[in-house]
Amino acid sequence: MAAVNPSVFLLTVNGQIEGANFPEYDNLYCKYCYVFGHDWTPTSGLEEGITQITCKGSLSDKLIWNFPLETTFKSTSPSGWPQLVLSVYGPDVFGNDVVRGYGATHIPITPGKHSRTIPMFVPEPTWRLQRFTSWLLGRRPEYTDPKVVAQGEGRGVTRVRSQGFVTVSFNIMTKDMKKLGKSPLSTTVSEGGLSWRQRQEQQFGSEIVSGHM
Repeated sequence: MAAVNPSVFLLTVNGQIEGANFPEYDNLYCKYCYVFGHDWTPTSGLEEGITQITCKGSLSDKLIWNFPLETTFKSTSPSGWPQLVLSVYGPDVFGNDVVRGYGATHIPITPGKHSRTIPMFVPEPTWRLQRFTSWLLGRRPEYTDPKVVAQGEGRGVTRVRSQGFVTVSFNIMTKDMKKLGKSPLSTTVSEGGLSWRQRQEQQFGSEIVSGHM
């Protein structure tokens, strides 16, 4: 019997949101979600989630979550390769939960184990009055939808400030990519030929990104 050629390939993402380094803050938690193209469909696992709140240990400034990631996608095209979007939150001096950092990274395109240290950033108020009002009301500027971090459109020019890092480990498996004539090594995962950092500079300005991220 002739073998049936597959019509889709699979990408399985396992791993952990291991922890974070935010020297100025403690008692933080992390939300995650995926952003992917129209040809992609999650087939199992969670598309989004939230870690537990964690605090720094007595001998280390690192925050440890070790929160598992388990998701499988199917697609007919590498275009729109999935990205992991992270949002870290914690209490301010008034006890309100405020954003402490946004960040994003493409899921690694090659099978095997990978580690990513993701720089985080927060939007900054433009005017002094906005800064004072934000502090007084305990409300920092936030994105209505964190997914805009991974998208080039729908986001105006925003002043941002670097704030911490999050470490994520991945164990990637793919299935039937070669049978469909797709090679992970030749796959372009950047949007419009631009890397994530290049798109950040395009959106936020090179001086802001280079100086603060």
